[in-house]
Amino acid sequence: MSQDHSQQGHSNEKRLGAAALLTGAFMVAEIAGGLVSGSLALLADAGHMLTDFAALALAWFAFRLARRPADWRRTYGYDRFQILVAFTNGLALFAIAAWILFEAWQRLADPRPVLGGVMMGVALAGLAVNLIALRLLHGAEKDNLNIRGAAVHVMGDLLGSLAAIVAAGVILTTGWTPIDPLLSVLVALIILRSAWLVVRDSGHILLENAPRELDSRDIAAAIVASVNAVRDVHHIHLWAITQKRQMITLHVKIAPQADGPDVVKAVKSLLRERFGLDHATVEIEYDKHPATADTIGKPDTMTAVA
Repeated sequence: MSQDHSQQGHSNEKRLGAAALLTGAFMVAEIAGGLVSGSLALLADAGHMLTDFAALALAWFAFRLARRPADWRRTYGYDRFQILVAFTNGLALFAIAAWILFEAWQRLADPRPVLGGVMMGVALAGLAVNLIALRLLHGAEKDNLNIRGAAVHVMGDLLGSLAAIVAAGVILTTGWTPIDPLLSVLVALIILRSAWLVVRDSGHILLENAPRELDSRDIAAAIVASVNAVRDVHHIHLWAITQKRQMITLHVKIAPQADGPDVVKAVKSLLRERFGLDHATVEIEYDKHPATADTIGKPDTMTAVA
């Protein structure tokens, strides 16, 4: 790891840690404000902020855990841990959203008094906290997946604070309290969308599915078209440890007179330059039959691993 990359990682870690502490501290204050004012919108926003705190803390922890090297038991290192926690966090988001929707239905059926002044003060403070957290993340590494995911969470919570401010303003000016549970439903829908995206993307990786932006058929066709000695490509397996660590293994059938190591080098270069796949395992199979239309693509038992 270069010194510049190490310094950037340390800066990311510090910024995420500060944003997580700020978000966690205000989450506690927002829960208290929601209970005192009787505002479901504040409690809903606090629930969303809880998930933001978890996401920020996880991103911070992922940077720290990434310092550990791979070992004989965890040959890929500790990167997959963040995917597992993200999946769990997404399931928790569904539960929080369901609770908010149930409470909103209860409040609409049985309206309760809401202290608009307290609600407005807490919501404004929440907006300020979210803006500060967003500013912290803005100065971090923008292409890093952890940073981008954390910023999306903070942006969602900022929208929740805006909803609470609008609800408080309506209550203070008109006294119409149903706006509080109605806008909390909007926050719940924002949470549900975030939950679905987190569960979908993390589940996709945990199931060892191919990265969404890669198609094994395109990869096989590109190798056959670009590397002259290659007659067939099969047994392609694509998966990802994290969204940034993508892996591929494949079998390549080549002409009997072709040089295996040269073909492996050419295939790996193609995978890296055209498809962004740096970690590739290529197995060479020598075709003992003439290169005819009847034989290309048929299995051969003569193999050599490169």
